Amino acid sequence: MERKDIEDRDVTSSLLAKENLDTNGVSSSRNVAANSGSAATATVVFSTFIAVCGSYVFGAAIGYSSPAMSGIMEDLGISLAQFSVFGSVMTIGAMLGATFSGKIADLLGRRWAMGLSEISCVVGWLAIMFSKGAWSLDLGRLLIGCGVGLLSYVVPVYIAEITPKRLRGGFTTAHQFMLSVGLALTYFIGTVVNWRTLALIGTIPSLVQLVGLFFIPESPRWLAKFGEEKDYEASLRCLRGEDADIFQEATEIREYTEALQQLPQGRFLDLFQRIYAHSLIVGVGIMILQQFGGANGIVFYASSIFKLAGFSTEVGTTAMAVAQIPTSILSVIIMDKAGRKPLLMVSAVGTCLGCLITGLSFLLQDYQLWKEVTPVLVFVGTLVYNGSFGLGLAGIPWLIMSEIFPINMKGSAGSLVSLVNWFSSWIVSYIFNFLMEWSSAGTFFIFASISGLTVLFVAKLVPETKGQTLEEIQRTMNPCSTR
Repeated sequence: MERKDIEDRDVTSSLLAKENLDTNGVSSSRNVAANSGSAATATVVFSTFIAVCGSYVFGAAIGYSSPAMSGIMEDLGISLAQFSVFGSVMTIGAMLGATFSGKIADLLGRRWAMGLSEISCVVGWLAIMFSKGAWSLDLGRLLIGCGVGLLSYVVPVYIAEITPKRLRGGFTTAHQFMLSVGLALTYFIGTVVNWRTLALIGTIPSLVQLVGLFFIPESPRWLAKFGEEKDYEASLRCLRGEDADIFQEATEIREYTEALQQLPQGRFLDLFQRIYAHSLIVGVGIMILQQFGGANGIVFYASSIFKLAGFSTEVGTTAMAVAQIPTSILSVIIMDKAGRKPLLMVSAVGTCLGCLITGLSFLLQDYQLWKEVTPVLVFVGTLVYNGSFGLGLAGIPWLIMSEIFPINMKGSAGSLVSLVNWFSSWIVSYIFNFLMEWSSAGTFFIFASISGLTVLFVAKLVPETKGQTLEEIQRTMNPCSTR
């Protein structure tokens, strides 16, 4: 049932009232930006570090199966089919975790949602380490997947809710940077230690985060949502510094939260009302385009791509493991200067170019042309793809997801968007090998087309959110109906 128009108009009026201009016609919230803790305090930096320990776990979980594959199969005597189940069951677990991620983060708070996810991951790593058969391997991988599915939502949301608006983009993009580091280091460490030791090492960042959660503040916006006025102001002061003027930011959070509380508690079906259409299209659309552009298919099956092309799998996979790191660092540095939309479009253009180069290389191989050059072109194309992906498409969709939904709908919306991402990832990883058997060149040309579509989607529908508070973004994205 739709909300009554008069209720919508009342909430709209309440929200828009916060946009009063001063006598110079400049938003009052901007006038006090310098005094409201726009710089990164030690607490914000430390809290972000603890949060992105979960991002490292995410990357380590993705990277574990490649270096562990031969050791697990030899030591436990499992078949390739059994190992394929082990590799893919993490995605199933992640879908389960993503399904309940928003509700768990709303019910327990951002900190303890991260804690619950890390407990799941630690138990999963230990189950793998002590495994003596396929069933315990699969159970451990499933538990890690559940934890990762929850982490993929709550980490960027927590960082977005604690950082000043002028730094939010760079800090939230650290999620993807640490994911890339976790992936690369797990691959490297896996070349010198056995699979059981690698699983034990996987517990370290989880334990670091579990301990660190006792020393970081809860999200002030989550506290405000539940009416904890003293606690949310204390959390905000802790994050902005004792000498910072938090009055404007605290007032804006409180008043916007109070206005939203005039609406019923957000339910899943409420997401599909017209007032949330723009946010839903952007959040779901960018996640689908991210995955159907080939992301996890190329990463998961990099070895088979290089082998098919006739290029060294060791050199190729090693280079791919580190390709995202420098561009992820660059993204962190320039995010809040360049903006979300330009980086997303440049990233999509780069992934399109990388897929075109790779597809063209396989096409030339099909016609027995340039046999000496095509393996190198495949290598170059995949590096261009992976580097470009790390610049924007890897992390920015999660940042945008954490920004565009109002606090009363963030739990339901976060669960849906995360589930869409993981389900799309599963589809791509499942059909990738079938597509490659059909046509290697055609597979990458399809990915290139989707990357081209991503450029248009971002240009037309994705909002630029740099330099705005979450409340300002949500007033723009989700205005109540005024029919």
